[in-house]
Amino acid sequence: MRLGVAATAPLGADVLERLAAKHEIEFLLTRPDRQRGRGRKVGAPPAKEAALRLGIPVRQVERLDETFSLDGADTVVVVAYGALIPSGLLDRANWLNVHPSRLPRWRGAAPIERAIMAGDLETAVSVIRLVEELDAGPIGASRELTIGSDTTAGDVYAEAARLAPELIDEALANDSFSPQVGEPTYAEKIGPADRELDWSRPAKELHDRIRALSPHIGARGEVEGRRVIVWRSRLDGDRLELVEVQPDGGTRMSYDAFLRGLRS
Repeated sequence: MRLGVAATAPLGADVLERLAAKHEIEFLLTRPDRQRGRGRKVGAPPAKEAALRLGIPVRQVERLDETFSLDGADTVVVVAYGALIPSGLLDRANWLNVHPSRLPRWRGAAPIERAIMAGDLETAVSVIRLVEELDAGPIGASRELTIGSDTTAGDVYAEAARLAPELIDEALANDSFSPQVGEPTYAEKIGPADRELDWSRPAKELHDRIRALSPHIGARGEVEGRRVIVWRSRLDGDRLELVEVQPDGGTRMSYDAFLRGLRS
């Protein structure tokens, strides 16, 4: 079995490293280097950095089309790649997508974040065969995941990456994929408005938003007259307690340390 991997984001990088420990990876297909961070310096995608460490050939294209050569790969595993695969390429290999949701719930760009923000108590990691319709392909393997009351997106991403190689192997050995059943919902990409904390909202809703965006994006709000990113919180009954914040231009700190700094 000759595997290619299409990945860009940190989840894709994590899965790539785990797959490389079990399989020969022919190439990594990833997105071009982009400006990142406050300094806007050009940086490589996380998956590219992982591939270079592992000695895996890297292929970066701005616009993927039918002229892309698969170099004889029988199967291409797609995980957090960030671009659509043209229909002409779908016909030339077995394209498997690792999607961290209980499909057809939360098709789309931000399934983990949207599940937690919605207060879902369960999700899943699914491996599907790619089709032209977004995240609509049949399911070859799936594993349920529990979302605890303090589970963060980072926790779910880590568990999804751990399970992915095992599920990919199950899907590769599965001759009978199952169609998705139920009404689909869609997980839109996280935008600036999704990050804003409205303190008039119920405590649980705020806590769910904070943990859905931790530790990779961050929810934002005004606290004690200062703009901060809120990284961690907890619920005490119907009351929200802030645990870790980051003032604009500052570093992460405990909420107690933040309050002490205001008083000093």
